[in-house]
Amino acid sequence: MFALIHAARVLEDRLEKALDSVQLSMPKFSVLSALSKAAKPQTLGDLALHLSCVRSNMTQLVDRMEADGLVRRLSDPTDRRICLAELTPLGVERAVAGAVLVAAVQTQFEATLSEEDRVMVGRVSSVLK
Repeated sequence: MFALIHAARVLEDRLEKALDSVQLSMPKFSVLSALSKAAKPQTLGDLALHLSCVRSNMTQLVDRMEADGLVRRLSDPTDRRICLAELTPLGVERAVAGAVLVAAVQTQFEATLSEEDRVMVGRVSSVLK
C-alpha cells in the first residue's frame, strides 16, 4: 500500500512540474480539460461534480482562473442564479499545452513498465475503484 502511495506522489510531482512550465496546477488543468471536453460553458456545480470537488472550492478555483485569464464567467440565459464558466482563448491555449505535457509524462511513465507491469497497474487500478 505504501509503495502505491509513494508511486502516486512521484507521478503527481512529475505532472505538477510539467504543468508548472505552462503556469498551470493540476486542479486548473483539470478544469480546463473538463471545459474543453464539454465544448460548451459549464455550471460551477457541474464542474465540481465532474471533478469530485466541493462547490465552494470550485468557486474559489474558478475565481483564481478568471483572474489568470483562463476562464470567464457567464450568466445562464435561462436562470440568473446560475453561473457558467467557459474557456478564454488563453485557457484553450493552456489546455492544449497542458494536455501535451500530461501525455508526455504518461508516455515516459509507461515506457518504464513492462507489459506485465502495465497489466498489474491496470488490475490494481480496477480493484481500487
